[in-house]
Amino acid sequence: MGKSSEPEDLEFGAGDEAAEEVEVPKGSLYITLEGAQRLRAELKQLHSVERPKVTNEVSVAAAMGDRSENAEYIYGKKRLREIDRRLQFLSKRLEQLTVVDPTEQKDESKVYFGATVTLEHDDDGSKVTYVLVGPDETDLKSSRISVDSPVGKALMGKREGDLVTVRRPKGEVDFTIIAIRYV
Repeated sequence: MGKSSEPEDLEFGAGDEAAEEVEVPKGSLYITLEGAQRLRAELKQLHSVERPKVTNEVSVAAAMGDRSENAEYIYGKKRLREIDRRLQFLSKRLEQLTVVDPTEQKDESKVYFGATVTLEHDDDGSKVTYVLVGPDETDLKSSRISVDSPVGKALMGKREGDLVTVRRPKGEVDFTIIAIRYV
């Protein structure tokens, strides 16, 4: 990107760096309503709050003179490129995703996208509950796992009482499905 301080330099998507192709994650193109709302909120926050703030900081830094040694200017431009890439990614991703409402599942006897599944570990009887979501909303801290994960793939289409063998990098593990819910 050139050293011009013209305002169009700071517009969304301007410059060669922002025009780079955005890589989209592989896997399911499904997302829960809650997950889609989070992505839209992030998009709105970046577009209406974060980007204007950083753009202003870059403009102030540019006015200070020599940009080649101006750390605030250099960092600000880098941050703008990061924000632009994320904005482009989120916009494209939201267009591709299909929002699924788990509460509208007609066959609640089997595990499908959006299911909350409680499993019992066959070795020690310990229990764990997972919510099967898309790759964009995976969060292990809140037990939200991707339908594309080894556990997610093993659970799809199964019923309560079924024995499920999960092939993981650390080896196989067996679970019994003890509950399936759609909330």
